[in-house]
Amino acid sequence: MTSEPGTLTLTTAEQTELDALAAEAVDRFGSPAEPVLRRLTVLADVLPRRVREFLAEFRHDDPRGGVVVRGLPVDAPRLPPTPGHWRDRKDGGSAHADFLLALLACRLGDLFAWRTLQEGRLLTDVLPVAGEEDVQTGHGSEAPLEFHCEDAFHELRCDYLGLLCLRNPRRVATTFAAFDPALLSAEDLRTLAEPVFHIRPDSEHRKWMDEETAAEPVPVLFGHPQSPYLRLDPPFMRPRDGDRRAAAALGRLLEQLAARLCDVVLAPGDVLFVDNYRAVHGRRPFRPRYDGTDRWLRRALVTRDLRRSSAVRADPLSHTI
Repeated sequence: MTSEPGTLTLTTAEQTELDALAAEAVDRFGSPAEPVLRRLTVLADVLPRRVREFLAEFRHDDPRGGVVVRGLPVDAPRLPPTPGHWRDRKDGGSAHADFLLALLACRLGDLFAWRTLQEGRLLTDVLPVAGEEDVQTGHGSEAPLEFHCEDAFHELRCDYLGLLCLRNPRRVATTFAAFDPALLSAEDLRTLAEPVFHIRPDSEHRKWMDEETAAEPVPVLFGHPQSPYLRLDPPFMRPRDGDRRAAAALGRLLEQLAARLCDVVLAPGDVLFVDNYRAVHGRRPFRPRYDGTDRWLRRALVTRDLRRSSAVRADPLSHTI
């Protein structure tokens, strides 16, 4: 099984169709937000046929773990400068690109947001923030972002992660690896399926969320034993105290993924969708300039089943979804 994501490169005709759809969405709705999601789903039904087929194939348990759609009509020169902080982003400045991301994401499931992440915005920013160069979040830069599953600490984490590139002049690579259980021993697979691993929220979530949220140990592998899913965030996890067998199995899993890690360089208009149950992602280090030209991605979280979070979303005291 290959570890590289599949790729679809759009034709000029498909780019024209998508440009018109995004422009229509901007005119009708302004910017993507929860109240317009149902209507966006309808609009996504008229995406170019080849795009719909490509994403449908990916959604139906594609073992590659990720796909890239290249050439979305993002007009990079007309975008505002890369913000110095996500709070500085002006609403509407990236609306056309945001709708492109949202329309494609709607073909995989339902978009959702964390109340603990960037004030609950439906689409969020991945960009360098001054003073956070070494953090293990989307705001870091000079330290490599270690490969991980998105929001692995939480049961309601996304099924798919979408990353749309708005700006990347220095060709900073996103790292990606699909998980292949065939590369692990039967003993390691059984060990990693035991609920003996603690995963904490990352530093962004921990600003608002009690770390005890993830106090209960969980398995790294789950689902069918012959084709398990993955739950992993190395910087924020550890096996239970004294469990050397679990620590050794986890180490071998990390070695396997590191050996398969590939670089995915996204250009403006390229979007990477990661199956958050089958693959890991990260980022190579770079030195930011903080002059409005830095790498800037827009991020979407997608769930295949929004009903799983219905109780949490209905709770006025909830600080999560």
